[in-house]
Amino acid sequence: MRITGLGHAGMFIETAGGSILCDPVIGPTFFGSWFPFPDNRALDWERFGSADFLYVSHRHRDHFDPALMERVVRKDIRVLLPEYPTDDLEQDLRKLGYDNIVYTEAGVPLDFGDLKVMVTPLRAPSDGPIGDSSLSVDDGTASILNQNDSHPLDLDKLMAFSKPEAYFTQVSGAIWWPMVYDLPQDSKQNFARLKRDAQNKRAMYYIEKVDAEHVFPMAGPPMFLREELFRYNGTGLEDDSIFTDQREFLAHMAEQRPEQQGHLFLPGTVVDIVGGEVSVTQTLYTDAEIERIFGDKWAYLAEQRDSRQDEIAAEEALRAPVLPPDEMLAVIKEWWEPLLRRARTIRNGVGGNVRFRIGDLDMVVDFPKAKVREYAGEECIYWYTIPADLVSTNIADHEIDWSNSIFLSMQFEVGRSGKFNEFLTTFLKCLSRDRIEYVENWYAEQTDQTEDARLGDWIVQRRCPHLRADLTKTGKIEDGVLTCSLHDWSWDLASGKCLTSQGHPIRAVSAEPAPAH
Repeated sequence: MRITGLGHAGMFIETAGGSILCDPVIGPTFFGSWFPFPDNRALDWERFGSADFLYVSHRHRDHFDPALMERVVRKDIRVLLPEYPTDDLEQDLRKLGYDNIVYTEAGVPLDFGDLKVMVTPLRAPSDGPIGDSSLSVDDGTASILNQNDSHPLDLDKLMAFSKPEAYFTQVSGAIWWPMVYDLPQDSKQNFARLKRDAQNKRAMYYIEKVDAEHVFPMAGPPMFLREELFRYNGTGLEDDSIFTDQREFLAHMAEQRPEQQGHLFLPGTVVDIVGGEVSVTQTLYTDAEIERIFGDKWAYLAEQRDSRQDEIAAEEALRAPVLPPDEMLAVIKEWWEPLLRRARTIRNGVGGNVRFRIGDLDMVVDFPKAKVREYAGEECIYWYTIPADLVSTNIADHEIDWSNSIFLSMQFEVGRSGKFNEFLTTFLKCLSRDRIEYVENWYAEQTDQTEDARLGDWIVQRRCPHLRADLTKTGKIEDGVLTCSLHDWSWDLASGKCLTSQGHPIRAVSAEPAPAH
């Protein structure tokens, strides 16, 4: 088996039973904000586009690049479609002319002659745009796991497919907070460090559990080449950004898990697995070039910035004309109010007013009353400032996931009073009737978590209130605080209160001390 790195989460897998093109992206994506790091334009994209199968892990635009696919990926390619609760990704693919769809079943292997594959989707509201997924591949000569951005809950079932010789996984998560928040600089730096530490901790959790001999960090970080975002590359010019690069993570992994081998996985990296032996070669970049990319990173990034402004300008030229404020308010009101009326759990979870300053429009979304109106001085729990051309473009495109457009672009500002509110961000990525109904039903199902388990001196509900991870495997208690290692959410067990976000209480009672043996 041979795996070629294509940049970010992209890879080309050649097996005894056919080839698979995974998540091909050149970008720029998210309104011209993100570019793969390092530059992947010099790859032989025509060759990769002639693969036997296409796998797009999820709908986020740093994994799904319609312009590149239109240019290089043949239309009759067989598409391995994850089993998601809504058909947004399928409709996106069909609009591009990809109709040869293979409908996979969640966690069920599929055989194509010598090639066996399994797609394992996650389907909680917090997983990507209602969905992240992983790809397991085995051709009888080797096995790999492309975990991608997903954070699987049932690792035992995932690992039952086969033991991977090579493991590919996200280690530098794509999230915008806290750089865009209205916070003092020292708070931004502190939160950024906490976020990087949490990402490292989560990645190491999976690396330890999967226990593959060879590990390949991927799916980040991006390059920010827009002038106003350039300072946020990596850990930031002022240590206020959240992205750990591939080499930084490998150094961390070498300290934590010296028995496992970590490898740089860059555009042009070729991984050969023969008879259980793994060899890695770099074909696009020389050792000296790689050393400069990571050792003199800001100089490399500056060269990329200075040479690629035409791509940013081309993206900006495609944006929709800015709508007048009254017209924009009327369109959003007509679009959002019916969804708000259906979103009872979300409305209760947000529990207040959210202000949006969009160019000359100043509007408020009253979640308790399911109303959108002009701002009139109301007290608000969140307040956003968003460029009007981004919102006008989302309206023109009827973009139902503002996380997958505006918020991952980092071209906005936000403030809040109180804690992070997951219900608000969920609403803004679920701006369609199908998504809202799915999410409301999902939240309703989570309230029925009747099984309890003992953790130390406490009896707690077995499933995490956040994303239903098994707390007997992911939970740790210190000083009466339970932390789930999957996403570092915490609860005060005495009160059941979630310390990370509004809502999401946990059921917990103090247990009798365990008998001595």
